[in-house]
Amino acid sequence: MSTPSVSPAFRRVAFLGLGLIGGSLAAAMKKRGLAQSIVASARSAQTLADGRAMGLIDEGHADPCDAVRGADLVVLAMPVGATEAVLRSVREVLAPDAIITDVGSVKGAVVDAARVALGTLPPGFVPGHPIAGAEKSGVGAANADLYINHKVILTPLDSTSVDALHRVRDLWAAVGANVLVMEPAHHDEVLAATSHLPHLLAYTLVDCLAHLQDNREIFRYAAGGFRDFTRIASSDPVMWRDIFLSNRDSALKVLARFNADLEAMRQAIATGDGEAMLGVFTRAKAARDHFTALNLQTAYVTAHQLVANAEPELLDRKSIMTHGDTKYRVQPGGSVSGRARVPGDKSISHRSIMLGSLAEGVTEVEGFLEGEDALATLQTFRDLGVVIEGPNAGRVRIHGVGMHGLKAPAGALYMGNSGTSMRLLSGILCAQSFDSELTGDSSLSKRPMERAAKPLRLMGAEIHTTGERGTPPVKIKGGRNLKGIHYDLPVASAQVKSAILLAGLWAEGETSVTEPAPTRDHSERMLRGFGYDVRVTGNRIALTGGGKLKACRIDVPADISSAAFFMVAASIAPGSDIVLEHVGINPTRTGIIDILRLMGGDLTVMNEREVGGEPVADIRVRYAPLKGIDIPEHLVPLAIDEFPVLFVAASCAAGRTVLTGAEELRVKESDRIQVMADGLKVLGVQAEPTPDGIVIQGKGGNGPVFGSGEITSHNDHRIAMSFTVAGLRAAGEILIHDCATVATSFPGFDQLAARLGIRIRVEQPQ
Repeated sequence: MSTPSVSPAFRRVAFLGLGLIGGSLAAAMKKRGLAQSIVASARSAQTLADGRAMGLIDEGHADPCDAVRGADLVVLAMPVGATEAVLRSVREVLAPDAIITDVGSVKGAVVDAARVALGTLPPGFVPGHPIAGAEKSGVGAANADLYINHKVILTPLDSTSVDALHRVRDLWAAVGANVLVMEPAHHDEVLAATSHLPHLLAYTLVDCLAHLQDNREIFRYAAGGFRDFTRIASSDPVMWRDIFLSNRDSALKVLARFNADLEAMRQAIATGDGEAMLGVFTRAKAARDHFTALNLQTAYVTAHQLVANAEPELLDRKSIMTHGDTKYRVQPGGSVSGRARVPGDKSISHRSIMLGSLAEGVTEVEGFLEGEDALATLQTFRDLGVVIEGPNAGRVRIHGVGMHGLKAPAGALYMGNSGTSMRLLSGILCAQSFDSELTGDSSLSKRPMERAAKPLRLMGAEIHTTGERGTPPVKIKGGRNLKGIHYDLPVASAQVKSAILLAGLWAEGETSVTEPAPTRDHSERMLRGFGYDVRVTGNRIALTGGGKLKACRIDVPADISSAAFFMVAASIAPGSDIVLEHVGINPTRTGIIDILRLMGGDLTVMNEREVGGEPVADIRVRYAPLKGIDIPEHLVPLAIDEFPVLFVAASCAAGRTVLTGAEELRVKESDRIQVMADGLKVLGVQAEPTPDGIVIQGKGGNGPVFGSGEITSHNDHRIAMSFTVAGLRAAGEILIHDCATVATSFPGFDQLAARLGIRIRVEQPQ
């Protein structure tokens, strides 16, 4: 099926060079009608003839000046090494307002060549690099669809105009590419590692094996893995010679690191060090399986750094970065029924990795939550030198290194969206002998970390947060001797309590914490499970530093915070009847059950038992008319993560619901009080936020409570899931934006919601 054409973006486009990459872009522009005229210059007359015969170009010229004259877009598609000479030859015929871009894979060399050839770099100069290719080279391999769903990195300079940047961005987007931005020098470092080194390895491996005496047998019986790995050795040898000559410094830097790692692996094989080999293999598998998408994460960070000091009118270049909007489109009505087991408890999953890594021996975990937050913790401990097998269907094996076995990471530790990871890791890392830095995504980078940092400093830690609000990155100085303290928590917080207790494992003397109200006690329970003495007297929790942790088995129960969405769904939708299996009912987490019961909810806790020190049960929930209540403040810490969906329940209840004492909700992934109030108002519910809570006037009855409308989740997974539940009592469609972060806590939420009866459809970004 042909692609619909759009209005031509350019009058005359000149390609200087017409191989696979340039020819494919010319073909894509022709197919989509993006230029009135496309011309080319090449050293080979046959290349130009083939380009015309294939319909890629309208004119072919031996002299590049003839191609460039009158062009409003010039695409440098020749070898990087020829850039200076070609630009010098066409300098006098370049139109003053012409846009110049390129497709070279080494940006520093291209920029330097352009600066030498042109003197002052023109505002229309937009260096670029499409990350795409094929086994065959030359114009004959040109493919109009080569760039669909492939990345293109643009590396604008301070001199690059916003208009030129947007026009080049729009061109690549129009041919199907995903456009990113990066600083030229950083681009060359990243590509040396992710593209240039793999090509070097493929060429070298094939050449090595070809020199062996029995090379025919080797290649005859090579399996598919060998063919897949060495496929890129079929690329153009001359092009790759030029790339390595142009990007020599970056290539040598990454090659030196690889050689050191390869020598370490040789040593492990020679000495029979299976633990070291397993460590490499598990880290590599995890990186390949879960973090491939992050290999260009720093592109976004660098882009913001690049424009941070620019003039205001240039700040718009941030918009060239691709931001996907995963949407939930929820149709009104329905009910929920059936049996389900929601994913494993996130809090327990985090702690199982942390304590298992610090224990002596191998800890086995069942039911591990394979969401992005828990995986961030798992990857962090791999970066700290711990061998971790899995996760595989919720099973993880952690080869503990003991209390003093963590190793310095190679770089900053990335926490993703997980505030739990960052705060608890701060307690562990401030006791280590090495320095460390904790970073996170844009949402986590706005969340306060001083509540945990302050008591850690009182213990002797050197820990620095960022800015007046004390946000990430968090930088920790190693080699500090910690001393035990007693700390009265000003606000009930399981994360702050846990950070202090974890630091106390290394502190001299006793460390104790007093809580103003009960918070989840997973850390205390799990420490005991690992054989550590934790003393609880009323609201005071204490331990003495210097002990050891002993490996154990952990069965992670289903997360009550995830089950809460379906508890509320069944409570508000007439005809609903569900059973949620193997749910953790830790008494510090059951506020959701108590509050729904106070509102008149029909919840039955069945088959109670204890698994790995944590109480679990099956919970049956049936529809029942709800009534508004004043939520008791002693229940607030026991349901702090569940309040967004409880606000949905309050909207469906008869009468007024009042929440107080919940100021912590304002410093979660979003300001959950304000964001929920805004969304409820959009859907026609009277909701008034207060400094520490909210007042919701419920509508009661069995009919629709919510209208239709569009909701912005502010990238907060619990906001997105809560408004999904609201669709059960809506009069019209609810469209929820920015739902991709749901995977951080509840992978597979949309599929389970649909199976149980919620009318949800996911729309992924194009």
